[in-house]
Amino acid sequence: MADTTGVAVMGVSGRMGRMLTRAVLDDPRTHLAGAVEQSGHDWIGQDLGVAAGGAELGVIVTDDAAEGISAAEAVIDFTAPSATVALARVAAEAGVVHVIGTTGMDDDDIAALDETAGSGVIVRAGNMSLGVNLLVQLTRQVAAALDTSFDIEIVESHHRHKVDAPSGTALMLGDAAADGRGVDLSEVSDRGRDGITGAREEGHIGFAAIRGGDTVGTHDVIFAGEGEQVVLRHVATDRSLFAKGALKAALWGQGRAPGHYDMLDVLGLK
Repeated sequence: MADTTGVAVMGVSGRMGRMLTRAVLDDPRTHLAGAVEQSGHDWIGQDLGVAAGGAELGVIVTDDAAEGISAAEAVIDFTAPSATVALARVAAEAGVVHVIGTTGMDDDDIAALDETAGSGVIVRAGNMSLGVNLLVQLTRQVAAALDTSFDIEIVESHHRHKVDAPSGTALMLGDAAADGRGVDLSEVSDRGRDGITGAREEGHIGFAAIRGGDTVGTHDVIFAGEGEQVVLRHVATDRSLFAKGALKAALWGQGRAPGHYDMLDVLGLK
C-alpha cells in the first residue's frame, strides 16, 4: 500500500459514506486509511467491514477526526456544515487534503473554509460529477449570451431524504448564471414562492425544489423568453458518480499548494 494514496472517509455508515468506502477500496490507486463516525454511533470501536456486515478491513471506526485521518493523505467529507468546518482545521494541521461534498453551507461556513485554505488544501464542490460541472460552464455562457428578457429558473429534484434546499448543485448553477450576467446571486435570488407574490421581477433567478422517492438528482436550468425557451438539463442515475468524482479530487489534491479549489480546477475546466 506504500504506492497508493491513503484516504479516510467521514460518516462511513451513511449512504454516501458506504459508497465512498467502496470507491476507495475498488480503486487500485488508493487504500482505506481511516473511518470516522459521529460520537455515540454503534459502529465506534468496531472494524468497519464487520460493522457494515462484511469481512474485516483492518480499519477501526472512530469518533475522533484527528485519529481517523492520522494515517491518511486525503479525507472525503459529505457530512454536515458544522462538522466540515471543524474538520477543515484538523485536516489542514495534519497536511491532509480535505475533499468536501457537504451541502447546506452558509456564508460564514464558506468564509471559515476560505481562512483555513490559507494553510491547507481544500477541494469543495456542491456536486462532484463531470456532467454537472460542464453544465455549470454552459449555464454561465448562456446567461452571458442572453439578456434579462430571458427569465432564469433553476428546478432541482432529489430523494425524499435530502435535508437542504435548494441543493448545493442548484446554488452552483445559480452562481454561474449570476456570474454570467455580472450580478450577485444574493441580490437577485427568488426562492419558495407562495401565495400572491406579484409579477416576476426581471433579471431575478428563481429556484424550485422537488423532493420524493429515490431520485438521485435532476437539475434543469430554464432560460424562458418570449416565444422560446432554452433548457439545460443534467440527470444523475447512479450515486456512485459522486463518489468517483470525490476520489478523483482526493488524488488531484496531492502535492497542491494550499488553497480553496473546486471541481472545475480538478477537471481542468477553468
